[in-house]
Amino acid sequence: MPNIRSISEPLAQKAIKELNEVPERIDEDITALRTWIMKQPHLRTRMDDQFLVAFLRGCKYSLEKAKQKIDLFYSIRSNFKEIMSNYDPMIEKNLQIIKKGIALPLPNTIAPDSPRLFLFRPGVYEAHEFDIIDIMRISIMINDIIMVDDDQMIVAGQMGIIDLSNATMAHFLQYTPTLAKKMTVMSQDAMPFRLKGVHYINTPAGFEMVYNMFKNFLNEKNRSRLHVHGSNLEALYQHIPQKLLPKEYGGEAGNLKDLTVQWEKKFMEYRDFFLDEAKYGTDEKKRPGRPKTEEAIFGLDGTFRKLNVD
Repeated sequence: MPNIRSISEPLAQKAIKELNEVPERIDEDITALRTWIMKQPHLRTRMDDQFLVAFLRGCKYSLEKAKQKIDLFYSIRSNFKEIMSNYDPMIEKNLQIIKKGIALPLPNTIAPDSPRLFLFRPGVYEAHEFDIIDIMRISIMINDIIMVDDDQMIVAGQMGIIDLSNATMAHFLQYTPTLAKKMTVMSQDAMPFRLKGVHYINTPAGFEMVYNMFKNFLNEKNRSRLHVHGSNLEALYQHIPQKLLPKEYGGEAGNLKDLTVQWEKKFMEYRDFFLDEAKYGTDEKKRPGRPKTEEAIFGLDGTFRKLNVD
């Protein structure tokens, strides 16, 4: 039997219907993926059952797609040094960001088999306090926790709420086209999550510049799942009931302070997990065929500086 958590009946049925999961075959599928990994001289990955089943579910049990995704997952981490350095929640800057509660998964979902809701609030910090790379690092660390801890997000997907209250042009100018491309490839192509929607609220002047830049890098399916509500929160509630939001938004999902403290504790519980990440990645000198360089992964050929984001 595979060493993975049991999931609720609604999620189990969704995994069968939408992800092609065959419960009796999970162990066989995990073994096939692990066997392939062990034969790759360049690849150093986690290989526990819970981690591998996340990639199988994220790829709807296509073994070939799971191989490609897990290879890309670690290739990016070996090439994107800015993100993967300082991967320790106890580092002072990381801890400061965690305590801000900029990125918070929310506890409740629309239905038992609905996507995990994820609140992102870049306006809660001053643009001069942190570089966007530091903010991204914490978001990716949250995703790493969720990948092995949250079956709701792996099976049902994620839905983001991006509240841009108090975000300024100084925040937006931290996003370069090159960085936007890297972030998109990382989240869209390398993580075993299914994006079910992104809802932008309280959008200020200057938002369109960054919005269009990111939109250009998304595939058509994910572009169709972007929703800009401005200050019209009633439009948001048509997609996400208000009661699922934190108390500060008029909801019943606890207050932001308590949610932030809960996630700070979670980060500390996973500190050894994060420190362990230094062991994993790719050794491109040992990869059969052409190495995956930063240019090859992200397509960084200098053209992004000329990208039209109007």
